[in-house]
Amino acid sequence: MYTISNIDATKYKNVAAALGSYFGTDSKAPAKVNDVKQIVESPQNSLSSQLSRLIAEYNYSSMIQLDENERGITVHILDDVLFSPGMAVLNESSKSVLKRLAEVIKSIPNDIRIEGHTDNTPINTARYPSNWHLSVDRALTTAYYLIDQQGIDPDKVSIVGYSEYRPIAPNDSPTLRAKNRRVDLVILK
Repeated sequence: MYTISNIDATKYKNVAAALGSYFGTDSKAPAKVNDVKQIVESPQNSLSSQLSRLIAEYNYSSMIQLDENERGITVHILDDVLFSPGMAVLNESSKSVLKRLAEVIKSIPNDIRIEGHTDNTPINTARYPSNWHLSVDRALTTAYYLIDQQGIDPDKVSIVGYSEYRPIAPNDSPTLRAKNRRVDLVILK
């Protein structure tokens, strides 16, 4: 909120008008557009803008997608960016992607939930008897890298594996299945 020791009527009216327009009240006090933007820009909008700039700057749009919803901001990192098929060992090229994302994420106080996902193609290997195992290991590998190598606070991190049960695309073609093989970094509200 706005605190004052000496009342500056013009500044007070501008702040009141900015807050009034943001919260939907009718205030007739004049406010400059720049003042309103400075007052009401939320941390979530700023974070979303930073992530969007990063994706554009490094041409990541085909491998990273952003989604905002009631949980917060989700950064979808598609499977082939981080891991080889059926594996949970980070590719060398993926480390630069995670490093750049970590630079943005570690500056915020929000909790981060790392979610592993697979497509619906069954897996049954000695290491991964199911897609559940693979999805959890991918989330865990990503979390350890962000914590150990990039300095993300472990108190802010949780992991979960969803296997094939939270797809973002139908599993009816190789291209669409590839969208479901991903790791999501969910920056919680």
